[in-house]
Amino acid sequence: MKSFNVYLTFPGNCEEAINFYKSCFGGEILSKQTFGDTQMQYPVADEYKSKIMHIDYKSDVMHLMASDGMPDQPPIVGNNLSLSIDATDEKEQETFFNKLSAGGVVTMPLQDTFWNAKFGMVKDRFGINWMLNYYKPKE
Repeated sequence: MKSFNVYLTFPGNCEEAINFYKSCFGGEILSKQTFGDTQMQYPVADEYKSKIMHIDYKSDVMHLMASDGMPDQPPIVGNNLSLSIDATDEKEQETFFNKLSAGGVVTMPLQDTFWNAKFGMVKDRFGINWMLNYYKPKE
C-alpha cells in the first residue's frame, strides 16, 4: 500500500474548513481543484463550479484530503468521512476493493478517471466509506 489517508466531505465550506485547519496546524495546501476546473462527465450548475472537488492539505502532524462532495449528494454526518487508499498497483487495488466490498455496497465501480488514475468507492458491511485510487504510470 502506497498510503492511507482520511478524506473529509463538507457541505459547501470545504475551503474554509481546510484553511481553518491550516491556521491551527500550519502546513500547506498541496493541490486544489474546483468543480469548474475539472472535466466532469456531467454538467455542474454554475453556482457549484467554485466549490472544491478535491483539495490536498498536509502539515507536519497530518495529511487530509477533502471535498465539498457531489452536487446531488449532500454530506450527512456519518457519511462525510472516507478512508482513502493509494494502491501501489492495480492488482493490489482490485484485491482491496473486492475484499472491502464483500457484504457491502459498491458506490462507484473501479474505473479510469480524468486524473490519470483508476478509482472506485465502496461502503463496507460496517458502513465505512472507502476510496481506492491507483495512479497509472505516466506514458
